Amino acid sequence: MKVCVVTGTRAEYGLFYWLLKALNDDPSFELQLVVTGMHLSPEFGSTYQEIEKDGFPIHDTVEILLSGDSPVAITKSTGLALMGFAESFKNLQPDLVMLLGDRFEALGAATAALFANIPIAHLHGGEATFGAVDESIRHAISKMAHIHFPATEEYRARLIQMGEQPESVYNVGALGVESSVKTQALSKQALEESIGFDLGERFFLVTYHPVTLDVQEQREGMQAMLEALDAFPNVKLLITFPNADAHGRELIDTLKRYVSQNSERVYLTESLGRVRYLSALSHCACVVGNSSSGVIEAPSFSVPTVDIGCRQQGRARADSVFNCKPTKDSILKTLNHVMAQKYSAADPIFTNPYDGGETSQQIIEILKAIDLNDVGKKIFNDLN
Repeated sequence: MKVCVVTGTRAEYGLFYWLLKALNDDPSFELQLVVTGMHLSPEFGSTYQEIEKDGFPIHDTVEILLSGDSPVAITKSTGLALMGFAESFKNLQPDLVMLLGDRFEALGAATAALFANIPIAHLHGGEATFGAVDESIRHAISKMAHIHFPATEEYRARLIQMGEQPESVYNVGALGVESSVKTQALSKQALEESIGFDLGERFFLVTYHPVTLDVQEQREGMQAMLEALDAFPNVKLLITFPNADAHGRELIDTLKRYVSQNSERVYLTESLGRVRYLSALSHCACVVGNSSSGVIEAPSFSVPTVDIGCRQQGRARADSVFNCKPTKDSILKTLNHVMAQKYSAADPIFTNPYDGGETSQQIIEILKAIDLNDVGKKIFNDLN
């Protein structure tokens, strides 16, 4: 089976890593890897190089990012993705296209696969995130997909509610949780040496992505977060770039100004890469921002999360994830609460609802048992 996996962001590749390895090592499959989006951009760290370093052959690249980050630019990038993937799939002739999540790159790839009559396997469908256009994109991809690998039973039920056939929807857990368990983390000293920065006795891991459905919250939330973090002068900050979404570069400019005023306390990077990011997760005192990693992966490291605003609202979460309003007072109150606690790995608050065990192997076995000629014929599952 020729399985074409599409990746457009550093985080997405980190989630895919163990599944890519399993597909690449299994003689039942021919892995085709297509790289697009932020991976190909020097502004976001040219992270395709990490893929090459990990030993995965890149079968095709699809350039889509424009220099702007306005809604018009993102729309045009989606159009470029649609055209680029149409050519890519024509050349590669995959038996199955595998997509993860809810970004505009994946929407372009899904649409191209749909028109080419290529079955789609979709990971992380059925989820809800109320603060971003990703919510609509995710459900749109789910309706184009033929095989579904949601991360919880709640999400499986939602996909069936959306009309997907129950026998095509498999709760396999989250790849990110599997990666958290399998990846050998760097020691804190090795992490510091690899980035050339002293992380001090304690540090926060910070990522704040665009809130695409509420630009006002995005601007005010970023500023409020930085002001709240200033209340912890003895805690270092390891900050990663936001995604290449609408108005994302505005956030990057704000972060660069903040770092220039706090260079001894703050380290800002376009991308940590898969191993260093998971290593940072394992050593940080708290995850701060609005990234899905704080909701999905952080609990598996017994690390609390301060989740700001509405971007991740709607997702299932462990009790270690504390949501707050995007205001300085609310963020500060939540941070103070989190930092006042004494956590241990045995605390039940870190029970992760996304833990599916051997997620990659489950997906492999399911794909081996599937007849792609049957899944290509979609029938709406009417609950009535």
